[in-house]
Amino acid sequence: MSGDGEEDLSAFVALHGAALRASGVPALYWESLCRKLRGEVFDAGDYFGIMQVEEVDEEEEGDEEMEEELKKKPNPGNEPCFKVIITNENGLQASNPNSVFLIDHAWTYRVEHARQQLLHVPGLLHRMTNLMGIDFHGEIPDEGSIEQVLQEMWKYNQTYQLSQGTAEEKVPVWYIMDEFGSRIQHSDQPSFATAPLFYMPQQIAYTVLWPLRDLETGDEVTRDYAYGETDRLIRKCVLLPWVPTEVLDVNCFTPEPSDEYYQAILAENKEKLPVAINPPVYDKNKVFKVFTDIQQVLHNLTHPRFVFTDNEGEADILYNFSHFKDYRLKLSEERPEVMLNQFPCENLLTVKDCLASISRRAGGPDGPRWLPRTFNLQTELPQFISYFQQRVRRGEDNHWICKPWNLARSLDTHITNSLNNIIRHRESSPKVVCKYIENPVLFHREDVGMVKFDIRYVVLLRSIKPLKLYIYDVFWLRFSNRAFSLDDLDDYEKHFTVMNYAPGVTLKQVHCEEFIPLFEKQYPEYPWATVQANICKAFAELFQVASAKPAPLGICDYPSSRAIYAVDLMLKWDTSRDGKRIMQPQILEVNFNPDCDRACKYHPTFFNDVFSTLFLDETDNCHVTCIV
Repeated sequence: MSGDGEEDLSAFVALHGAALRASGVPALYWESLCRKLRGEVFDAGDYFGIMQVEEVDEEEEGDEEMEEELKKKPNPGNEPCFKVIITNENGLQASNPNSVFLIDHAWTYRVEHARQQLLHVPGLLHRMTNLMGIDFHGEIPDEGSIEQVLQEMWKYNQTYQLSQGTAEEKVPVWYIMDEFGSRIQHSDQPSFATAPLFYMPQQIAYTVLWPLRDLETGDEVTRDYAYGETDRLIRKCVLLPWVPTEVLDVNCFTPEPSDEYYQAILAENKEKLPVAINPPVYDKNKVFKVFTDIQQVLHNLTHPRFVFTDNEGEADILYNFSHFKDYRLKLSEERPEVMLNQFPCENLLTVKDCLASISRRAGGPDGPRWLPRTFNLQTELPQFISYFQQRVRRGEDNHWICKPWNLARSLDTHITNSLNNIIRHRESSPKVVCKYIENPVLFHREDVGMVKFDIRYVVLLRSIKPLKLYIYDVFWLRFSNRAFSLDDLDDYEKHFTVMNYAPGVTLKQVHCEEFIPLFEKQYPEYPWATVQANICKAFAELFQVASAKPAPLGICDYPSSRAIYAVDLMLKWDTSRDGKRIMQPQILEVNFNPDCDRACKYHPTFFNDVFSTLFLDETDNCHVTCIV
């Protein structure tokens, strides 16, 4: 290899080595891969061919076993069936450093943009219907063909995520390989492996294809669609989009995870639990020095018993935006008297999979009535599929919402009634799937009609033992912009309420004092005081179960900790045990260090009330109500 070539290769490895190692691309192929990427060399046509396979007509074929085998064929999409085979007369040797190939991507997109791109990108719908074997003869995109592509694409989709950038830029990207890549079939004993590679110099993603063994002319090119899964049941579930099967024999019971599960989360978070300390005692007139990096606190806290300091070392209160990790040495051992705005292990509330796990303490395996039925797709996939298929059999609604464990603002959150869609979403990032509220309590907007809305309460946690919990007396409302119906599931403004981050989208604001009489006028049999009492009861139950066990199985009882959380919820129509129609609160998520911009804007004493309640234990003249 020439000097220049060696420099090129070392630069290539510096940029892409970590990704290639993580994907298992053997180092033997890196030099050739570097050359092919630089020169945009697509030489798969010299080695491979696509072969159309005729399906045997069932009338001619009397063998029932053969028919069963045909039904099981994992060919993605509809007829006709294709295979990729080795056509090079010398076959292909795995030991040859040039036996690595690039596959181009026919379509790259984020799920929320898929429909619009099929509608508006010239030729895209035509290419996708051809690739998926869907009939489409017109020139103009029609809703029926688009809907079919949106259903079928989950048999073809692959995914990757950018590791750098904003939260929006890190949302998983989905792609469909070109006609050659998309026609490589599944096998449990694959002859090839594939992996996406984002090529930095061109800012383009390709799929890399390499052989796992020597192959002869005529051998089929296959890959494992459930690559990396070794458990037989999980493989069966992951392959379900291509090999339809029922898993109704799996018990959909989801007990709370073991203690080891929570220990593993603690280790992964690198959180060091505090040693036991005595609750600090302060002079009743003490003025506390506050160190904070939160602008809303700096601009709005004006209470005379709190002053700001730039010196973290002299602070009495640390009110930080980022998470503390070392509660042991830095806080409980060295500075036990310093108060802070976080609790050890509070992620049990604020991370969605943990929230679902601890909530089962209140309602058994189905969870409590105040939390939508939730499954962790990483650890409870078979149970979820069994539950989904049982609901199909019973003719029950099967709309679900897929959410990442720890992203806010509805990012990478998708509503669907497609089982294939949900199963494949598991590959992109850790997710939970929650029953979508199909019968929400709606609010009449003059300009729009009956829309979804959600409610945000600020909850103040003063201590764990004893449990002292308050709500701020003002709550915040968010509304959808389009009338609700159980269709157009990718219509953001119909199904979501978070509008303040979407550019060019109307943000409807109604203050709670204005909302309550409007709500009671629309629902005269449901006084808001009763609705709010049920909401507070749900909050109390949630925090009771979250603190019922010692850390790391529950929120840690650290006497110097205080915190505020924003709890987002909706109301759904339900039936009480005595057959009455009720509005049942549904807790959606709990947010750490919420954005309090609106709170400060309309209620200038907000942070004075928060600090007085949490750090002075004084609630007189504060807009808070004790609920536990």
